[in-house]
Amino acid sequence: MPHATPQPDVHAEAHAPTSLAVLLPEHARRTPDRVLVSRREGAGWQRISAASLDEQVNAVALGLIASGVQPGDRIALMAKTRFEWMLVDLAVWAAAAVTVPIYETSSADQLRWILQDSGAVGVVVEGRGHVGLLEEVAADLTALRSTWTIDETAGSASLADLAALGRDNDSSAARTELVRRRDALTPDDLATVIYTSGTTGRPKGCELTHGNFLAEVTSAIEMLPELFEDPEESTLLFLPLAHVFGRMIHVAVLKQGLHVGHSDVARIARDLPTFRPTFVLAVPRVFERIYDGARRKAEAAGRGRVFDLAAATAIAYSEAVERGRPGPVLKARRALFDRLVYGKIRAAFGGRTEWAISGGAALGTRLAHFFRGIGVTVLEGYGLTETTAAACVNNRAAMRVGTVGRPLPRFEVSIGADGEVLVRGGHVFRGYLHNPEATTAAIDDDGWFHTGDLGALDADGFLTITGRAKEILVTDAGKNVAPAPLEDILRGSPLVSQAMVVGDGRPSVAALITLDEEAVDAWLAAAGRTGVPMADLVDDPALLAEIQKAVVAANKSVSSAEAIKKVRVLPVDLTEASGHLTPTLKVKRSVVMADFAADVDALYHRAH
Repeated sequence: MPHATPQPDVHAEAHAPTSLAVLLPEHARRTPDRVLVSRREGAGWQRISAASLDEQVNAVALGLIASGVQPGDRIALMAKTRFEWMLVDLAVWAAAAVTVPIYETSSADQLRWILQDSGAVGVVVEGRGHVGLLEEVAADLTALRSTWTIDETAGSASLADLAALGRDNDSSAARTELVRRRDALTPDDLATVIYTSGTTGRPKGCELTHGNFLAEVTSAIEMLPELFEDPEESTLLFLPLAHVFGRMIHVAVLKQGLHVGHSDVARIARDLPTFRPTFVLAVPRVFERIYDGARRKAEAAGRGRVFDLAAATAIAYSEAVERGRPGPVLKARRALFDRLVYGKIRAAFGGRTEWAISGGAALGTRLAHFFRGIGVTVLEGYGLTETTAAACVNNRAAMRVGTVGRPLPRFEVSIGADGEVLVRGGHVFRGYLHNPEATTAAIDDDGWFHTGDLGALDADGFLTITGRAKEILVTDAGKNVAPAPLEDILRGSPLVSQAMVVGDGRPSVAALITLDEEAVDAWLAAAGRTGVPMADLVDDPALLAEIQKAVVAANKSVSSAEAIKKVRVLPVDLTEASGHLTPTLKVKRSVVMADFAADVDALYHRAH
């Protein structure tokens, strides 16, 4: 039996909800006028009360019931993060059905697989483009009966039509049925089927129950009072709600009755200053882009040196906070740069944001210290779809940069004999849909979920993730190499967009690099070399010299046997659209290795 962190005493919440479907009606009953959500309207926001939201949700739920949706039926939802996502999700739960989220960027093949595997009887999509995808795969979808569009599309029933159907059927009998369905739900009932990113093959449907989400958000709220305790806290969600990370925060905010708005990555820079959230959540790539963007603006204004000094001060200040207490000189330097630099970055968040949560991949100590130093503390956590998001997280009371924090209350984390991270608790999913073999392989007889990640627990219970078991590279000399830490440092270079370390079965470690086009354009302009195509830079000596600085920094973190010996710059970036990144911006290693096999071979042919 692996060593486990001590499990806290079981905490029984008074009058605990029995399902996610009762959260909104309870707010509507107790605090009907409380603003729960703001819906973007032009350049401003329409504030929606608990009572109004509950009325809108009931209309859609009654429409689903009138359309023949039965308890337990799967309703797929394919849309970007927006108010209607929340509306449909809550309505599906109110009708005692099961939401199946689909990334709005999914291909026809991915859409076909998820709709087929889940057996969805209905689907809500965004607009004309998604309707076109459905038409491509319609012949293969024998269970699908109904399609609704959020944006009205000619020839398609709309979400507004569905709500109108619900209002038309809002009889005493229909309301009784709605209440009966809601009250019949238990923590063991299925709430959603979320499909994994599919970095290693066909996505698997993770079955998450109402009880999984309630266990997760109850512990998260207890662990993170800095985010959820004050009733005036708010957040602007812009990550995909199809991903468990954003969905969990969505549920936690609803449970607490906090104020939420919806945006997307394309317009977040415009929406943050007007919504002014107190906390945000993002993946590391978002924080990297904020940092790189601020640095580019400073360089364009001739203040690059000032920014570099400010960044170094922020990092030093955060490191001093971790050690104990910053000295007076460091405090004075930070106060100076707060006026010159940090305040402008905080203003980009809306001016009220003090906290952020990062998940999905490793943030890296440099960025973590930088943002804490400027006054926006990023709390790094760890979890998977199978653990209903967070299993561990740093918090205000106990934060250790470079780790993913400690287990949430009532959850356990262990390290197996082979270094694998194991997780146990009420947040662990009940299994993979239609895949009992995979479920048995993932959850052992003692209830431990085998994450596939490698890690270590320190004496204080902080977890550090050291790599992914399936991604460990083994050189032909038998040296095990974890690529993730090296890749994190390489991506710290402003010129680097993506980095993928290679070397499995090879004589040495190498890396494929892609370029951040915006940063490279600025770098070229500063050197008086405007107009050079990205494809012409793969062998550019000056650019390779800049990237080599990041390689040197990465190699300082490992032994010589693990050090990167060669890099190859690819002529194109790795993107979700190209099929090389998941919607949460993780690199699909097997796809990259297949598509750029010649480039990998060239790394080693050059070396001989």
